[in-house]
Amino acid sequence: MNEREQERYEAELRRVPPARLPEEFMARLQAAKLGAGPAWRTPLQPVPAWPRWWRLGRWFAPAMALAVVGILIGQGKFNLESIANKKPLAAAYELKADDVQVDHELVSSFDVVATLPGGQPVRFRCRQWKDQLVVTDKSRGVEIEQDSPRVEVVPVRFETY
Repeated sequence: MNEREQERYEAELRRVPPARLPEEFMARLQAAKLGAGPAWRTPLQPVPAWPRWWRLGRWFAPAMALAVVGILIGQGKFNLESIANKKPLAAAYELKADDVQVDHELVSSFDVVATLPGGQPVRFRCRQWKDQLVVTDKSRGVEIEQDSPRVEVVPVRFETY
């Protein structure tokens, strides 16, 4: 269809009067307009008002929670003197460290690509480390060794154009 045929077709459509709607459809439209909806539809029931004590309870509940937290903190044993009098484990056993070694070792490293909720891709660089602490007291012949794993995740943003 070329442009001239399309213009002729549109001009013909403008001259044609619209068809009448079927009587059944017009009756349904009139009934819907007057508010007489389908038989299955029931009118909305009014929501009963909340009792006065219930509305006050909305404010009472957070205040009560705050009071309970305050009581729990007040009853806790947060006496600074008792904390200051406690000795560390090494001091309790009179451990004197002659040699302390701190080491970390890279176990694995890998990259992961994920998609953010907005659809943008983002790359994460993941590294697994093994941290090691060795404390030695040669006078007592004690060596304490502690190994702990650590995971490091760093987001690396992709440049999108």
